[in-house]
Amino acid sequence: MRTGTKLGVFALSLAVVCVTVWNYHIEQVDIPENRTAFVVLFLSAAALGIGAFVKGTGWLGGIAAGLAIVLGSLVPFTMAISRQEVAANAIQVGDTIPHFTAVDAQGELFDSQSLHGHLVLIKFFRAHW
Repeated sequence: MRTGTKLGVFALSLAVVCVTVWNYHIEQVDIPENRTAFVVLFLSAAALGIGAFVKGTGWLGGIAAGLAIVLGSLVPFTMAISRQEVAANAIQVGDTIPHFTAVDAQGELFDSQSLHGHLVLIKFFRAHW
């Protein structure tokens, strides 16, 4: 097996592990404030993918390296273009729910005042894409 192919497969493995851990944090709504380690690991996967092409790969290594480049650069790119910051006036635990209306999953109109007197957990989340 060529060195570039091994490097491409390693790069893809690193990218897949990074994506898996990142998605775990997203599902837990626990994205760290300091994302430097994630950015470094994602970009390392992309750099290793480029290095695999420089070293020379077979078709398997080329596919793996290409996917590593895409995965390794996609998340840092989306982080750069869609900063997520908590607003100064964000709703906190224990606050009264603000009045709003929205369409629910069944297409029915939902009014937040229908929740008055009930304990409610509302989770609004926007990921990096």
